[in-house]
Amino acid sequence: MKSGDATTINIAETSGGSKGKAAAAPTIVATTKATKHAAAGWKRGIAIFDFILRLFAIAAALAATTTMGTTDQTLPFFTQFFQFQASYDDLPAFTFFVVANAIASGYLVLSLPFSIVSIVRPHAIGARLLLLVFDTVMVSLTTAGAAAAAAIVYLAHNGNASANWIAICQQFDDFCQRISGAVVASFIAAVIFMLLVVLSGLALRKH
Repeated sequence: MKSGDATTINIAETSGGSKGKAAAAPTIVATTKATKHAAAGWKRGIAIFDFILRLFAIAAALAATTTMGTTDQTLPFFTQFFQFQASYDDLPAFTFFVVANAIASGYLVLSLPFSIVSIVRPHAIGARLLLLVFDTVMVSLTTAGAAAAAAIVYLAHNGNASANWIAICQQFDDFCQRISGAVVASFIAAVIFMLLVVLSGLALRKH
């Protein structure tokens, strides 16, 4: 019979004595507590790693947002009435990049309490499933923003003779360095989101 997490197995044995009396049946107890504790242990470890990765993702996404959002450069000329200026909001791709990474940063901050719930209650499915869904959405959003910005950064560095697009990084060197760094930070955030999706999938496994 079963009681709680323990399973009791009775095995009857007969004695070969002169009176033919049956000997007392030994009892074997098999418990599932150790298995449950082991499962909770590795799931809690995944949840802790998930929380740490979210902190790194916040740093990467915020760095990408603030770096791109504060990037502009004005070339000095003889008069203040004739100047060349490059700013991130001159190009829609960079504006989309800032918005996408800002949304990702805000989501990551809001996801921290759910990640903590997964640490405290490693078998909770609701919080982990919610994180899996939104992490998948954030993978698409951050990847799209980073890819769009990367295409413009490439043109800024190399230009395109067929489209008559000249390279501007020889003049706007500081501008190009900052937008390149922002794109790298955004791709790092996208990779971390991919890892978070994998971790959530592992944590949702039954075994």
